[in-house]
Amino acid sequence: MRYLNPKADLTFKKVFGEHPRLVISFLNALLPFETPDEEIESVTYMNPELVPQNPLSKDSIVDVMCKDKLGRLFIVEMQMMWTSAYKQRVLFNASKAYVKQLEVGDYYELLQPVYSLNLVNDTFAEGDRYYHDYRIVEVEETSQVIEGLRFIFVELPKFTPKNYGDKKMHVLWLRYLTEINEKTVEIPKELTANPDINEAITQLRESAFIPAQLLGYEKFWDVVSTAKMHLSSTLRDGFPKGQAMGMKIGMKAGMEIGLKEGERNANLKNARTMKAKGLPLEIIAEITGLSIEDINKL
Repeated sequence: MRYLNPKADLTFKKVFGEHPRLVISFLNALLPFETPDEEIESVTYMNPELVPQNPLSKDSIVDVMCKDKLGRLFIVEMQMMWTSAYKQRVLFNASKAYVKQLEVGDYYELLQPVYSLNLVNDTFAEGDRYYHDYRIVEVEETSQVIEGLRFIFVELPKFTPKNYGDKKMHVLWLRYLTEINEKTVEIPKELTANPDINEAITQLRESAFIPAQLLGYEKFWDVVSTAKMHLSSTLRDGFPKGQAMGMKIGMKAGMEIGLKEGERNANLKNARTMKAKGLPLEIIAEITGLSIEDINKL
């Protein structure tokens, strides 16, 4: 029996965008809830396309968005490649979801928190820590928090299974994302023993997909591989240019400029290639970190 990789766009949205029980289990395991009272009991799926009220504003699409009975909003995204603009994109999408809760004349007290959970199949921070929890805090008194937006980033390549005790589901879900792929022959018993994880595994069976979906699945990985290759090549080209500029404005700053310029050029080049091949705009945006508006201009 062949299994598909749960990190692909097709499978990720199938598992977490079509099965409320699974996304509830996933969110409760990965989000930093401190007490059982905070955990999610039920969800309603929402349109993942965040259409702006102003037609001149940016449109954006997320992988999964849902709301619980308390009105809290949850955005879940699977990002295959890290780019310097991705954090800004996450902030933009979460802020848009937060603002869209209110109609003209509504009270601010009606606003409910927005949680943004981002699974990144890449590394972006120094050190071994794979789990990053961002909040809006006072610089010196970090216990002083402005509630409303919370951002979680998980660097999947850094995750290693350990015995976390009370975080058992946290470990199982991350093992599900990192250990299962097309080469998997036997699923670990620790995963199949849990009803939620086992149900998520059944959704990955190749037999559950029609030929057209499987073709799109293979194309997705081809594009990701090509994008990584172009990014690596363009970053190498941009790096010397940054070094030359560093002679005038400081070596460190010049290197940073070169890397950012190379990354931007790589993303634009990859986006043109993907668009020419007819790949959906939301997938292009996910891989490159560019906005759909920028992609449409190419």
